[in-house]
Amino acid sequence: MLKRTNRLVLVLLGCFIITSCDSKAVFDEYQSVPNQWNKDSIASFKFTAPDTLNNYNLYVNLRNTDAYKFSNLFLLVELNYPNGKAVTDTLEYKMAAPNGELLGTGFSDIKENKLWYRGFKKPFKFTEEGDYTVNIQHAMRNNGEVNGVVNLEGITDIGFRVEQTQK
Repeated sequence: MLKRTNRLVLVLLGCFIITSCDSKAVFDEYQSVPNQWNKDSIASFKFTAPDTLNNYNLYVNLRNTDAYKFSNLFLLVELNYPNGKAVTDTLEYKMAAPNGELLGTGFSDIKENKLWYRGFKKPFKFTEEGDYTVNIQHAMRNNGEVNGVVNLEGITDIGFRVEQTQK
C-alpha cells in the first residue's frame, strides 16, 4: 500500500512540475481587479528587456467571469521604452462567440484569455536594453453612448506576458 501511495505522489508531482514549467515565458505577471475595472485605473507592468537579438511575442492576459457583458473589449496599451519613447495602441479583442458564450480557456466560471499585443504580424525585437513599462487601461463604451463605461464589470485580473519565439 505504501509503495502505491508513493508512486501516486510521484506521478502527481511530476505532472505538476511538467505543467508549471514554462520555458518560453520571459515575463508573466498579473494584477487583480478589486470589484470593477475603473476607466481611470491603469495596470502597469515593468520588466527588463531580455535581449535585443531574439524575437518575442507580447500578450495581454485577462481573466474574466460571466459578469462580463460585452462581446468585445477595447484596450489602450502603452509601451514605454527605456529612452522615453512611448507607443500607444487602441486594441479591440473578441471576447464572446456569436451565441454569447464567453471565449477563453477554463472549466470554471472564470475564463482566461491570452490576447496578442506584439509579434503576431511581424517579429518583435526589443530595440533598446533596459527597463520597459506597459500600461493597460480599458476603453469600453456602450453602443450609442459618447461617454465610456466608468466601471467595467467581470474582469478579475489583468496580466502581461513576454515569450521568446521558437527558433
